[in-house]
Amino acid sequence: MTIAKPVAFEGVGLHTGAPVRMVLHPAPSDHGIVFRRTDITDRNPRIAAIWDRVTPSKLCTLIENEDGVSVSTIEHIMAALVGAGVHNTLIEIDGPEVPILDGSSAEFVAGIQAAGLRALSGALRAIRVLKPVEVREGEAVARLEPAASLVIDFSIDFADAAIGKQEKRLNMANGAFVRELMDSRTFCRQADVDFMRANGLALGGTYENAVVVDGDKVLSPGGLRHADEPVRHKMLDALGDLALAGAPILGRYVGARAGHAMTNRLLRALFADPEAWEWETCSPAQAYSLPGAGVCRAAGLAAR
Repeated sequence: MTIAKPVAFEGVGLHTGAPVRMVLHPAPSDHGIVFRRTDITDRNPRIAAIWDRVTPSKLCTLIENEDGVSVSTIEHIMAALVGAGVHNTLIEIDGPEVPILDGSSAEFVAGIQAAGLRALSGALRAIRVLKPVEVREGEAVARLEPAASLVIDFSIDFADAAIGKQEKRLNMANGAFVRELMDSRTFCRQADVDFMRANGLALGGTYENAVVVDGDKVLSPGGLRHADEPVRHKMLDALGDLALAGAPILGRYVGARAGHAMTNRLLRALFADPEAWEWETCSPAQAYSLPGAGVCRAAGLAAR
């Protein structure tokens, strides 16, 4: 599946604070999701959105090609694409960071749905998880295990009373992303904001494009969109980072205090073990169980 016509987004980068314009274009079968830096002319400007192009980065997912050309903070647009059922698109962008918009995937999904989708010829392949694969770092855990369709199970635990302990599990079939997750914004503590800005990060962050908390207070105007918005956003991030597998995943993802880097480590561990996964050509029934299948514009708008 690809988009039916180009769709543009404009805003600023969360960390750079720089203005950026990004345009999604239709693409053929087996193209995958590829970024193209239109401001780069002296090197290869194309970067495939794939797990082995991820490089270490603070607080976001960054992909980089062999010539050192990169795009960062791709997780929200990746989640939107997967959650809206898009598997192939060329993304032209005139800067190094995806626009943050409102801090969630909702505006991306709305744009994709307004552009419409176009079915492509050729079979859709998925990655079936055959046995559990797990990575750990201190108290943080990320695991993939066999399941009939993609399930995300996430838990977080923050000292700030405005967040505290939260957990949620969703089968991502039947438009669950659009209904339950797409409008959940990135979040942080006020102390984190102060630290990041002192270190040249979060220069484009505002109380409108992030949920900022301080102890038991939510500082962002209007408060939370959901009582458990933070864990929902972590699930949104996980879906976007799992999209870097390069194909839909049939399996259960379990994250406890996990982040972008850990999910990428998990994908690397999965693909390093040929007995842990296999390619599977999706039957019509399987294809309909994937995130984004059957989602229509009216349903997406109603979810807001």
